[in-house]
Amino acid sequence: MLAGLLADIEEMVTCESPSTDPAALARSADVVARVGERRLGVAPERLGVHLRWRLGESPSVLLLGHHDTVWPLGTLATHPYTVDGDVLRGPGCFDMKTGLALAFQIAAGRSGITLLVTGDEEIGSPSSRAMIEAEARAARAALVLEASADGGALKTERKGVSNYEVVVTGRAAHAGLEPERGHNATIELAHQVLAIEALADPARGTTVTPTLMSAGTSVNTVPANGSVAVDVRVRDGAEQRRVDDAMRALRPVVPGTRLEVRGGPNRPPLAAGSSAALFARASALARELGLPELAGVAVGGASDGNFTAGVGTPTLDGLGAVGGGAHADDEHVLVGALPDRSRLLTALLDDLLAGPTTAPARAGAPRP
Repeated sequence: MLAGLLADIEEMVTCESPSTDPAALARSADVVARVGERRLGVAPERLGVHLRWRLGESPSVLLLGHHDTVWPLGTLATHPYTVDGDVLRGPGCFDMKTGLALAFQIAAGRSGITLLVTGDEEIGSPSSRAMIEAEARAARAALVLEASADGGALKTERKGVSNYEVVVTGRAAHAGLEPERGHNATIELAHQVLAIEALADPARGTTVTPTLMSAGTSVNTVPANGSVAVDVRVRDGAEQRRVDDAMRALRPVVPGTRLEVRGGPNRPPLAAGSSAALFARASALARELGLPELAGVAVGGASDGNFTAGVGTPTLDGLGAVGGGAHADDEHVLVGALPDRSRLLTALLDDLLAGPTTAPARAGAPRP
């Protein structure tokens, strides 16, 4: 069983799949479809670079993952697929192609499952979000095969994410001859960056981080244009709305400049209450199987599990590979942890398929 799992992981990892390369994603979708069909005995529906398997009538459990990665084409030349003792390496092995291999393994021979593999998660799921939310609404539970947190911990809470671009328009002028005739976009951005950073609330877990910034065209010209990107992470919907209102209330400070705020909330928070019942079930099953006690942690990173929780579906995340180094040069998977992970996932899936899940009231959470 482990040998087959490793073969599936290798086949998918050695087909590079950067989110922004349509041709590479199409090739990766072909490979993932082939691996899945071999394990599940049925071909998926092809929805662009997204793949969907419906196993049995009226599927009640959603297994969710993605095959796109952050790694550009050519990464395999410097980060090849290897298995050295207990450590498996390769671009996307941890985030999250090992999770896909686990999903195919546990779903094989079972009925009542929708298995959805998307191809744009790493860039915010722009083309798959509606599909994810629709599948989640039809399910009693969503299991997200994203990589685990440190030590194999499950991700029981994820922050919501908002992304903005603040664009400033001023007026150019010669910086030496007549700077007073210009309206300096760089100075306006400096004012806005300080105002934006002040929106953070560490006590509530809210981070508001100005990131990529640019302005100007030459060293001797008053900048006429500039922009700054802003990354926002929040633990609850009220904070997401507060920051959004404040971002849209920003006003220019430098006379003659104009301000435009683009973007907004991308993913709602995955609150602890969305995962509590499923985490309790998984913990009880781990004890029955004689596995180590499960840990659940809150993380700042988001996933498509934010969307499933956002529509009111009980969601448990971080069920995939145990290892580390997501998006980093030391990305790796611990091979020795895979059999126990598979046992836990199989038991949890069978438990969910056998009986109803206690779900919170679905109020139809607003789409951010």
